[in-house]
Amino acid sequence: MQKIMVCIKRVVDYNVRVRAKPDGSGVMLDGVKMSVNPFDEIALEEALRIKEKVGNIEVVAVSIGVADTQQQLRTALAMGADRAILVQTDAPVEPLTAAQVFLALAKKENPEIIFLGKQAIDDDANQTGQMLAALWERPQATYASKVEINGDKAAITREIDAGLETIEVDLPAVITVDLRLNEPRYAKLPDIMKAKKKPLEVTSLDALGVTAGQYLKTVKTEPPAQRQKGVMVKDVAELVDVLKKKGLI
Repeated sequence: MQKIMVCIKRVVDYNVRVRAKPDGSGVMLDGVKMSVNPFDEIALEEALRIKEKVGNIEVVAVSIGVADTQQQLRTALAMGADRAILVQTDAPVEPLTAAQVFLALAKKENPEIIFLGKQAIDDDANQTGQMLAALWERPQATYASKVEINGDKAAITREIDAGLETIEVDLPAVITVDLRLNEPRYAKLPDIMKAKKKPLEVTSLDALGVTAGQYLKTVKTEPPAQRQKGVMVKDVAELVDVLKKKGLI
């Protein structure tokens, strides 16, 4: 194995309380803290652990987005990625476009594994990895909670309704990761300083021969329903009375 490519996305930090725009056209992003998608951090951590175990592997972090996405790629470099590639665009990037971009980069980089988070926490699409595997015509393993590399094969443990399922795929392959796979490391200050000198290439959709298609339309964005306050009751009879008044029974 020579190279692992990790796809990361710039999203609103999971600690931020997201607010919908008054007109329902989307969410408010002005002045909001942005971070690496948490599932993608797990994907990067797994790539770094494989590198530390196997050795002689280059980890390449790639992303698509506005110029400020370089901040998230620098975070990936500080965590341990060897270099990064940003496909810079101001256009909205849907899952299919993202898969086409990663396909173009895969053909250029020839990685043995492409890691992605199983989904991004902003749109929860859970589509890009599957689309990429289909376009790349390579095996895929989704929702990975354990990854073991055995030569030119990978054994992937997945959580399913009936318990745990282990599958084996030939490499090269696309692997999307779940929360229980690992705990991402924190970037230390010396590593953050070193990351500033690591190579970060900036390219474009045009350079890769990809057009940002729009196949999805957001009809409306609205905040989640507010939780109703509980009602204290003394006994079952009073509970029944309350439920009747609310028209629940």
